[in-house]
Amino acid sequence: MLEIKNLSLTVEGDKGQVQILKDINLTLEDNRLYVFTGPNGGGKSSLAKAIMGIYRPTSGKILFNGQDITDLSVYERARLGIGYAFQQPPRFKGITVGELLQIAAGRDIKGCSYLADVGLCAHDYVDREMDASLSGGELKRIEIATLLARNLKVAVYDEPEAGIDLWSFSKLTETFKNVHNKYDTTLVIISHQERILSLADEIILIADGTVKEKGSKDELWPLIMNDIGFTYFRDCTERDENVDECIR
Repeated sequence: MLEIKNLSLTVEGDKGQVQILKDINLTLEDNRLYVFTGPNGGGKSSLAKAIMGIYRPTSGKILFNGQDITDLSVYERARLGIGYAFQQPPRFKGITVGELLQIAAGRDIKGCSYLADVGLCAHDYVDREMDASLSGGELKRIEIATLLARNLKVAVYDEPEAGIDLWSFSKLTETFKNVHNKYDTTLVIISHQERILSLADEIILIADGTVKEKGSKDELWPLIMNDIGFTYFRDCTERDENVDECIR
């Protein structure tokens, strides 16, 4: 269980201090899938990075299975079983997919099952380099496979749909569904997409640096569309996506 207690984050901006997160209280239970959603600049990614230790909160605490991890580094949190996937997965020229999975697991593995779990044929990918020959969708799924190889307790994905086409996004959504059903990992996904929202055990609406609402898709979808529907539309058009597909 991950508990966030009275967490606030203030950073230095061009015009002085800016409060990004404001007294957030949140409990994430084991083996559930949560989706953080809300308008751009509302604090979703900042909260996720505070969970990972990338950002150090100004005040408040983060407890993981009863242990205070507020002052632990990213490395120390990773050793406890917390992982983070960025919007744009890194490419590693000179390292193969199979080698990357070995590094992620920290042990001798073939990686075939992890690639299969994310919808990739191991025979086609284990010897491929992590370079520009891989598409955005392939990189996203390989990154998920590396997190699976680590056997994480909490895995955070920051807008995994960013920069990929609709076909790859459909495959990615199916991957998250399968991972949630098969693995005992708490999943936190930052997303605007209804297809990902529909996978959630609980949706957490974050805006203005606070948790505005929590609940199921049926409970929150009308509120999301009424309050920030325009933001969803803008995000889709900026990524040159099919707007009807993106919103619906």
